Amino acid sequence: MTQRVRIRWNPQAAESRTHAGAARGVRLAVEHLLQVSRARVPIEEGTLERSGTATVDEQELTGAVAYDTPYAVRQHEDMTLRHDPGRGPKYLEQPLGEEAATMQQIIAAQVRRALR
Repeated sequence: MTQRVRIRWNPQAAESRTHAGAARGVRLAVEHLLQVSRARVPIEEGTLERSGTATVDEQELTGAVAYDTPYAVRQHEDMTLRHDPGRGPKYLEQPLGEEAATMQQIIAAQVRRALR
């Protein structure tokens, strides 16, 4: 018994779906990083923690997490400041390194999902 299969390949659709999945993945990944970093932000009144934002450029497939207070950089970089346990300097840099593999998995899962 012989069977024939005809496959139509639409590269534009595959590329479009891949890009859409990657964009969603980047958004979820930077939101994950924001959540993890917020748990480590030095906290006194919560202003620094609340100033955290996650943004994504869907065309370039890039994302960023930022904290926007006048003292955010000093709190991040000054290793001599005293903080509550579990909170302190490098509140964004350390989670980025620690969560990189998880963020890659989040993006990959969204690309796979988009190609189903």
